[in-house]
Amino acid sequence: MTAVPTSADVLPTDASEFRALDEHYSAHNYHPLPVVIAEAFGSRVTDVDGREYLDFLAGYSALNFGHRHPDLTAAAVEQLNRVTLTSRAFHHDQLGLFCRELAELTGTEMVLPMNSGAEAVESAIKVARKWAYQVKGVPEDGAEIIVAGSNFHGRTTTIVSFSTDSEARAEFGPFTPGFTVTDYGDASAVEAAITERTAAILVEPVQGEAGVVVPEPGYLRELRRTCDENEVLLIADEIQSGLGRTGELLASAHDGIRADLYTLGKALGGGILPVSAVIGSRDVLGVLRPGEHGSTFGGNPLACAVGRAVVRLLGDDHFPHRSRELGAHMHDRLGALVGHGVTAVRGRGLWAGVDIAEDGPSGRAASEALAERGVLCKHTQDNTLRIAPPLVISREDLDTGLDAVTEVLGR
Repeated sequence: MTAVPTSADVLPTDASEFRALDEHYSAHNYHPLPVVIAEAFGSRVTDVDGREYLDFLAGYSALNFGHRHPDLTAAAVEQLNRVTLTSRAFHHDQLGLFCRELAELTGTEMVLPMNSGAEAVESAIKVARKWAYQVKGVPEDGAEIIVAGSNFHGRTTTIVSFSTDSEARAEFGPFTPGFTVTDYGDASAVEAAITERTAAILVEPVQGEAGVVVPEPGYLRELRRTCDENEVLLIADEIQSGLGRTGELLASAHDGIRADLYTLGKALGGGILPVSAVIGSRDVLGVLRPGEHGSTFGGNPLACAVGRAVVRLLGDDHFPHRSRELGAHMHDRLGALVGHGVTAVRGRGLWAGVDIAEDGPSGRAASEALAERGVLCKHTQDNTLRIAPPLVISREDLDTGLDAVTEVLGR
């Protein structure tokens, strides 16, 4: 067993000591691969021993634009030299610009900036309930929200209250009431669950944690119709699927629908700091009044400056186009493995869930084997590899990584 450096004067000297330090002092809420990253740029990272890897996970979409994108780091450094935090007790010169530019980019009207993705989802839930009481006339404390099974919207107590993942829920109750769970992709079940108390339907246009699951065509359109006919809000959680990842600015655009509220996060912070937002209609977000909701760091100057730089990167179709183009190539190559060590491949754009055959390695073993070959990926749902390289990756590097996936999984 590697000794743990216990004095502040003793620094780790190799990867094993860094890992031992993490294991000793850090709560064990993650089970990382045995790689200790020290530097990164673009689609490549380097560990403390100087070995280079291809990043095939991209921070679960937080690194859509790669590590240390020059435009994003320049915006952060410039703002670091000016002002980083003011508290929302005062105005600052980045907030209004960020909100206007993000609203214009997404075709929405109002922005509620927060920090983490889970905070954005919690905020959207609060706004939907407030709207239900003020606008729809639902009796107070009676609002209901319909969600999809196998969802992943975060890990706060309220959010795990409507999770169907037993690991996320076990020994964390009691849970928050007011949610109805339906099967993902079953629009008729959603329609049947609607009552006069229904405030909103909350859904991921693509379910990332479930294994990059894309619903059948028409599902989101049917949800939109159901919402319109029953005075119910549609909330699209685009924290992982948004901002170019699937080949569209917002993944819900694949189905030609608009949500009343969207939650954004991950890539909105450019891989530099946590930035999230609820965006949508003024009629809905406008129900909030001073003192009813807030965050010390939500909408801080540094976050807004980086968020504005992200918006500028997305001002044309460059990144969604790369996702479509490289994603088509990636799915062609991965699809060739079906029946040869892989049972199914799902996804959109530069984002795929790859189901490993029963006689193949476990998802964890496959991830470790890929790391040994210089490709960092991670499994989900035990036997599914989730592949999501940064959108800046070159075709050559993409093929190098896919060669490794073929070597590990192919039969």
